[in-house]
Amino acid sequence: MTSASPAHPVRLVLASRSPARLALLRAAGVDPVVRVSDVDEDAVVTSLGPGVAHTVVVTELATAKAEVIADAVAAEPEFAVGTVVIVGCDSMLSIGGSLVGKPHDVDTARNRWSVMAGSAGELLTGHCVLRLDDGRITARAARHSGTVVRFGTPDPDDLEAYLASGEPLAVAGAFTLDGLGGWFVDGIDGDPSSVVGLGLPLVRRLLAEVNVGISALWAGRGGDT
Repeated sequence: MTSASPAHPVRLVLASRSPARLALLRAAGVDPVVRVSDVDEDAVVTSLGPGVAHTVVVTELATAKAEVIADAVAAEPEFAVGTVVIVGCDSMLSIGGSLVGKPHDVDTARNRWSVMAGSAGELLTGHCVLRLDDGRITARAARHSGTVVRFGTPDPDDLEAYLASGEPLAVAGAFTLDGLGGWFVDGIDGDPSSVVGLGLPLVRRLLAEVNVGISALWAGRGGDT
């Protein structure tokens, strides 16, 4: 059971350090407060046990991030009164039967691209929305979105230049849609914002489940980032 729709502007807290997610929300008319969870992702995945569906992994990671930030926000005086929504996300690429996240180093990214080039994978993003009223969680909703990404085959010199840029090292699947990696994406089947890292259509539906309308977030623009 969710709480009634808030009568006043709602503040949105983004539980992510991703500049792409922040830019996406700002372009959509929401200026969120940013808090970084620093969740031990490996520990969360290990706790799920072997053989867990890829969709469950990303959703549980997103939920863990949102819950950590909800606990922190609830202790902050500025959030003690009123309605706040926490949005947590986690993106990974499901390809060739494996679920892969950020490569972190050039060799790993190069190996990823040897599989991705000329192939297709599904970019999975888990989303969790928590609603807090007067510092207490009153409603929650979580699901995943999946978008098929069809990769081109980069020229070897172009791929090496892309790897040297550093961009693919810190993003799920070693590619971006909205950056340099966009040159090497032949097409997608699904929601482009989800590939960027936060699916606006799905988040809209999750917000509706916790009785928060988009217009309430627009009215609450101006959050401290």
